[in-house]
Amino acid sequence: MQNQDPVNKVDRNKVYFLVVVIAALLGINAYLYFKDKQQSSRFVTVNTEKDRLKLEVEKIEVELDRVNAINVSLSEKLQNEQKLAREKIAELKLALQKGELTQGDLDKAQAQVKELREFVKNYNDQIIRLEKENSYLKSERDSLKSTANAINQKAQNLERENENLNAKVKVGAALKAAKINITAFKVKSSGRLVEVTRASTAKKLVIDFSIAPNTLAEKNYHKIYLRVFDPAGNLIANGNNLFEADGQQMQYSSAIEISYNDDDTAYKIDWTNPKEFMKGAYAIILYADGFVMGKDQIVLR
Repeated sequence: MQNQDPVNKVDRNKVYFLVVVIAALLGINAYLYFKDKQQSSRFVTVNTEKDRLKLEVEKIEVELDRVNAINVSLSEKLQNEQKLAREKIAELKLALQKGELTQGDLDKAQAQVKELREFVKNYNDQIIRLEKENSYLKSERDSLKSTANAINQKAQNLERENENLNAKVKVGAALKAAKINITAFKVKSSGRLVEVTRASTAKKLVIDFSIAPNTLAEKNYHKIYLRVFDPAGNLIANGNNLFEADGQQMQYSSAIEISYNDDDTAYKIDWTNPKEFMKGAYAIILYADGFVMGKDQIVLR
């Protein structure tokens, strides 16, 4: 027993050494395997989180575009806030496009995305509130506009009624002749007037008239216009003598101004024919206050 074989002893030592080396190699391989697996899992996790954040940023941008599409007039404060948000979105998108991101980069990006999400929510709430206020104001404006239109229409109707009433009052207040009498005269060398019935001797017409009682008529001075038509129906007038009646400009043959007091005062107009009188009927029309006052005619032989 004391005399063991030295060769066998050396072989056993070699075996022990190989066992230790193999065990060490197996341990190293196991460590490297698990480390590589952990790094691979971490790399996958980082990339997944980066993709999730990119998707989240795009959703936030779409939401901001949707809110901004609402037709609401933004205040300067809201415009500045939106500008800052879009700048932050652009920065995040650029950062997430980088090939590699550390966990610290991801943590920072997550915090920024959270802030953006909160901003867009508040921004959306403000826009919705503004839209409701605008809708209410538009409704109020439309209501006021409708009321104003109704009032304007009523005012226009009243104005038309008032104009019609004024026109009726004006017509009612116009002077009307009660009696009209036309006489033809010749003028003697002494200046004395002699009544005639023949056209060949007539030189002038005298129109005597009175005015019918009218409590609406203004007790004041009134202009009376005379228009004379010869037997052929032609107006005998000076082209420069114009007045307005029945809404149009007319020529007149002669005119006088009278003082009206709503009494039985008699008035007359002398008209000298600038031409020779013709046989036939001479018609006259009197106007006062813009309306026909009366009509009559005289027939000369």
